[in-house]
Amino acid sequence: MERTAGYLFALGCGALPALAAFALLYPLRQRWLEKRRLASPALREGALALFWMFCGGMAMLTLTPRWMVWSLVDCLHGYRWNVGEYPFFEMGTVNLTPFQTFRFDAYILAGNIVMFVPFGLFIALLWRGCTWRRALAAGLCVTGTVECWQLTVGRALDIDDVILNTLGVLCGFWLWRALRALAPGFTERFHVHENEETL
Repeated sequence: MERTAGYLFALGCGALPALAAFALLYPLRQRWLEKRRLASPALREGALALFWMFCGGMAMLTLTPRWMVWSLVDCLHGYRWNVGEYPFFEMGTVNLTPFQTFRFDAYILAGNIVMFVPFGLFIALLWRGCTWRRALAAGLCVTGTVECWQLTVGRALDIDDVILNTLGVLCGFWLWRALRALAPGFTERFHVHENEETL
């Protein structure tokens, strides 16, 4: 339970700056849409803000050294911040043999899938024309980039993480497909449409 709380707290620490960046860029995005005579519904804007927050939180969890995440958790318990005590950039380990880490920790296995489900759901929900192939390609590109970066911050480049994270993205895509089948009118409300006021 404490491990989950720690991850959620670190997720929040990355999500808040991402939300601030979304708010700062909002006027620019609206002008860009207006020039193209497009409108983004409020429901879509809310989902887009959540997507930015998710990406910011995931960046904090996956692109920083492990000591940084746990230093954030230590701050919750009244301990001092450990910045400067450990290097940010440090060579990590490599595992390119599939299915080596699957057997170790069910929590980590499930977490690696679940934490990328929102990515697959959001990209399918917010942008038209998303197919399972595009979701698969996006999942492989994003998780592959994350794993390569982790090698530079003292973590592990693990092919099993790429497999599990990409599976999570595909699960998110299929969740969107189920939602679209059950409520097609609802999912359409998340798309940009022509601005009727300018027609």
